[in-house]
Parts: sequence; C-alpha cells; structure tokens
Amino acid sequence: MSDESKVASERETDRWPDIPGDTAFTIKIPEADPLVRAGFPAHVTVLYPFVHESRIDAPVHRELSGLFAKHDAFALTFAESGRYPGVLYLDPRPHDPVKALTEDLTLRWPEVVPYRGLFGAGLDPHLTVANHEGPATQDAAYDAMQAELAPLLPLRCHVHAVQLIVWDGERWQDRARYPLARRPASPLSERF
Repeated sequence: MSDESKVASERETDRWPDIPGDTAFTIKIPEADPLVRAGFPAHVTVLYPFVHESRIDAPVHRELSGLFAKHDAFALTFAESGRYPGVLYLDPRPHDPVKALTEDLTLRWPEVVPYRGLFGAGLDPHLTVANHEGPATQDAAYDAMQAELAPLLPLRCHVHAVQLIVWDGERWQDRARYPLARRPASPLSERF
C-alpha cells in the first residue's frame, strides 16, 4: 500500500459513523470561531448523537423545550487548552452546567449513549480547536497552536440556548434552538 493510500485509509477509519438524520445537541461559541482550525464552527457538544431526526416530532420538541427551560443560562470561561489523541481543545469551565444538560437528556432517553460509547462514559466538555494532525505531526503543530492561543485566553461567553443540529450526509445543519431559563437578576449576580 502506498503512503497516499495509507493516509486515505486512515482518514476513512477516523471518520465518525454519521448517517443522514443523525442529531446532536451543541452550544454555539461564536466568540471562539476565529480560534478554530477544525473546519466547523466553535461549539461545545452537549450530546452526540441524539435520536434520529425522524423520531423528533412536535411532542418531542415540546419535551425538549421543557427540559432545557429547567436549566439556567450560564457562563463558560475558556482559560486553558488541552489534548486528546489527535485533538487540540479549549477546556470550558465550569463543566457542571454542560454535564447537567447531558445527564438530563440521557436520563430521559437512556438508549442514547454519548459518542456511541467510543469513549466509555463519554468525554468531558470541550471545544475542539484542531483535529487534523496525525501522530507524527500533532505534537509540533499543536505546541505551536497552543502558543498562538495562549495570549487570546481567557475567553468568556454566555450560554443562553442549546442547538439541535442534524447531519444531512455532507454537513451538520441547525434544526432547532432551545432557550435556557434566565436567572433572576440580583445586584450580586451578572446579568445574562
């Protein structure tokens, strides 16, 4: 097998097993879009995958609206980067609000397994910055990217909603937006 064939084969096996109609919940982080080199908008995944799009009818939309409305809007701060094999990411803090959303979804739909079980119980919340480097080049490339990112951090953003996205066979498309609850304003809390 030629080197080109090996690289093409590795790319094919690295692909997620997405099929048209797959869905996921994400938190858009447009403030981080200029930092992302991964070929998709900046986001933190709440749950991937969710149920097939064909199962999301009006009653399910209403149930999802109610589920998300029970969670307060929150802020995330991205102050540090980290790595998974082949992935450079920003670490959103605190993790708890994102994990609580995931937990409520998986309690209601227990057949849904985060990341199809590829990572055991799942991954901690993260914002993928880059995922295009292989084992031979990732250390040098990601070291350089981390040095470039460091002066741009911390990045703070407010989360007001969760986005339902659907894989159409070529790319992920926005389908629905579910607002989170607004916290009552107080002199000691930050307004959202």
